[in-house]
Amino acid sequence: MVQSFTTTTSMTPSSQKVSKVEGIKERSNYLREPLATELLEDTTHFSHDAYQILKFHGSYQQDNRENRVKGQEKDYQMMLRTRSPGGFIPPQLYLTLERLSEEYGNHTLRVTNRQGFQMHGILKKNLKTTIREIVHNMGSTLGACGDLNRNVMAPPAPFTNRFDYDCVRRYANNIADLLTPQSGAYYEIWLDGEKAISGEENPQVKEARQRNGNGTIFSDSPDPIYGTQYLPRKFKIAITVPGDNSVDIYSQDLGLVVILDDAGQLSGFNVLAGGGLGRTHNKEETFPRLADPIGFVRKDDIYDAVKAIVATQRDYGNRVERRLSRMKYLIEDWGVEKFRETVEGYLGKKFEPFRPLPEFKYHDFLGWHDQGDGKLFYGISVENGRIHDRGSLQLKTALRRIVEAFNLPMLLTPHQNVLLYDIAPAQQRDIEQILQECGIKRETEIDPLVRYSMACPALPTCGLAIAEAERGIPGVLDRIRALLNQVGLPEEHFVVRMTGCPNGCARPYLAELGFVGKSPDAYQIWLGGSPHQTRLAETYIESLAIENLEATLEPLFVYFKQEQLHRVEPESFGDFCHRVGFEALRRFAATYSATPNASIQEMVNQYSSPVNSENVTTSGAEPIAASTSSESSAPVTSGSDSPTGETPAAGDSGVPPTPPTPPSGGGGGDDSEGEDASGSSRPPRRRINVSNEIYLQLKTEAERQGKPMSQLAGDAIDAFLKSLTEQA
Repeated sequence: MVQSFTTTTSMTPSSQKVSKVEGIKERSNYLREPLATELLEDTTHFSHDAYQILKFHGSYQQDNRENRVKGQEKDYQMMLRTRSPGGFIPPQLYLTLERLSEEYGNHTLRVTNRQGFQMHGILKKNLKTTIREIVHNMGSTLGACGDLNRNVMAPPAPFTNRFDYDCVRRYANNIADLLTPQSGAYYEIWLDGEKAISGEENPQVKEARQRNGNGTIFSDSPDPIYGTQYLPRKFKIAITVPGDNSVDIYSQDLGLVVILDDAGQLSGFNVLAGGGLGRTHNKEETFPRLADPIGFVRKDDIYDAVKAIVATQRDYGNRVERRLSRMKYLIEDWGVEKFRETVEGYLGKKFEPFRPLPEFKYHDFLGWHDQGDGKLFYGISVENGRIHDRGSLQLKTALRRIVEAFNLPMLLTPHQNVLLYDIAPAQQRDIEQILQECGIKRETEIDPLVRYSMACPALPTCGLAIAEAERGIPGVLDRIRALLNQVGLPEEHFVVRMTGCPNGCARPYLAELGFVGKSPDAYQIWLGGSPHQTRLAETYIESLAIENLEATLEPLFVYFKQEQLHRVEPESFGDFCHRVGFEALRRFAATYSATPNASIQEMVNQYSSPVNSENVTTSGAEPIAASTSSESSAPVTSGSDSPTGETPAAGDSGVPPTPPTPPSGGGGGDDSEGEDASGSSRPPRRRINVSNEIYLQLKTEAERQGKPMSQLAGDAIDAFLKSLTEQA
């Protein structure tokens, strides 16, 4: 049976043809072909059509862009993502993933900000074995990607004495099961038809999936909720408790907040809908959006309500233009009232009024915590989610040793960290010893700028990346920290997020300071988000050359410092930018004048590349040329787990004024010498390329010796050249 969908809203006239991907899904025989056929072929990669279906099975086809050679086949590899509702990873699964990353991957694991694991570098010929091993060890990748419901998020804290936290864990699993594809294609392709042994599905979930309501399902379809064409685009759900915004609840297509009654029992859920952050540069019809309150649903109706919302997006979402296919555009086009009425038509009853909520706070749950049953959990910071062994940092080894020794489960967090839980107090000292031996810092030893930052993988494997992110943010944070120290704000920190493209995977549009890749050496700058991710940031600079970072941020930090001197209550940087507005920020920047400082200039020289935190770039990345362009820079003139330290529980989009023209002789370029715009003497800049492995070793050694990386690199090169002279 071929289902028909309503594909027209005011955004999508009926005369328009649906996108090509819609045809691929419809012809796939419920996510089977041409993937199943091509998997058997002795090739290095899948065709375009097979790749579109591969996504639904939890994998993206990528290539290492730094290995591209004209005239040669791309270095194809697969990224595989787990489906892990609420971030739950049993010990057996973690050890399997760790082993598979060594046998078939790139020797690393990456925690995603939707609480799953990603493995990179898997060859097509090894993909079936890898997925089969994951499924046989209590895992799955089904639905981790593709045009359907993705991994359902929940606060990671494993509190056993908080009924509300218990509710979110249970309902995250149940809703994930409710919306999992049912056709059987996944098990046919990857396990040769063998159905994996898993826990018994909740009978209420099974019953709800088959209950038709008012057209929410296709009764005779192998995939009753999705039909032949599934959803117009990806669909993201998070569940949380009042006050806990560890899940970035406003960024979700569908957000649910558990509401307890006066007796402490589950009453129902507040429903929010229409969030989403992806956008496209220079396409103003695309934009980030926060979810709107829709109403309250009783607990007995929650599964039907979820189905009704999914059916509304399924039947009315834009299937013509994929960049406008997320549910946020449907709600933006219709308005909340029409959307609510349509959902109520599928549900067969009206929403009750939205229940009052306390203010949301962000928590990362790092460090030691009592989980409420005499046992402990421990949150480990994982910078940008990358679990690996590099130099003195042996995080992958540490986690393997701990899980093997104590058989501990873990919960992955929406901020790409790891929580180990069910820890007996007697095990605490041994775990701390392992972490210390492996160079893992305590949460109190981590710079808060780093602790609360987040970046997507970007280059070299993401096909959408325009600029660096994971490899670029460490150097950017070092420069921001040095600048804060220089202007007298050594204790200041705020939420910084960076993405290599405007799709927003690291959720930069909710950050206090967001970097969005615009070109290989430039970023769109977003300011004014909330430290608790409850307000959207706005575009401050359309395209900032990263070498002009200090010149742009220094006046803003000085203005921020001056304002705080007159305030009784402390204020975050994001709240400050939002309060004073971008017009005031630009006015201050235009008139700001300060004596150039040698240490700031030294940082500019050392950190001129967005790839790394020193004056080097990793192999394959183009060095960033020194620029004197005035187009996009500001004037160059002379432990709590909450980012604001609290206990757990607007402007326009123009660019700053044009800076002064540099004196003649400072024309820019890699080898230019002369003066900066303020007239101060500037040492020449030189850049070289090094491999990422050499860079990491250099950084580790520099930290050990307490010396700048550029000094160590210079000394090593000098010694090498002298040895050549002596040999001659």
